[in-house]
Amino acid sequence: MKFMEIVKNKKIVSFASLCFFLFFFRYLPHPPNFTPVIAFGIYLPVIFGIWSIPFFILSFAITDFFVGFHSLMIWTWGSLVIISLFFKLSYDAFSRVSLSLFGACLFFIFTNFGVWLGSSYYEANIQGLFSCYIMAIPFFTNTLISTIIFSLLFEILFKYRIFFQPYKLSESKL
Repeated sequence: MKFMEIVKNKKIVSFASLCFFLFFFRYLPHPPNFTPVIAFGIYLPVIFGIWSIPFFILSFAITDFFVGFHSLMIWTWGSLVIISLFFKLSYDAFSRVSLSLFGACLFFIFTNFGVWLGSSYYEANIQGLFSCYIMAIPFFTNTLISTIIFSLLFEILFKYRIFFQPYKLSESKL
């Protein structure tokens, strides 16, 4: 769906509400990495089209401005862009939830590689890389659980047509 169609169909309110929800959720006290970010990365482009990806990253960047910028932003934001581009492979509820879980895995791999590469916490060898991934498993658990919860929430909203129309592949293409 193109941006002007979104505006004409008054879906911009839904999109802005979801971005505000993301913004708000990152400020609420929550367990580490227990956020809707990965699910948003898949579902926003599915619902609104590819034009929503830069706005999704922008809303994430705005929250980082208030939460605090960090040296891993390129790894975080870059992984979210890549995850968001996978929306093109979704065609039903199972594929969307599966892509969200795959996105959580990609996020884990990319961001922890960035931690290993850009920090002095781990040795600059393969053993240090494995240590980095092992130490990040508790965070990954929270990421997986939150991604499942928020993906299923989006699917319920789709099924009952709450806030947005059901997914249509032809609308989400470029």
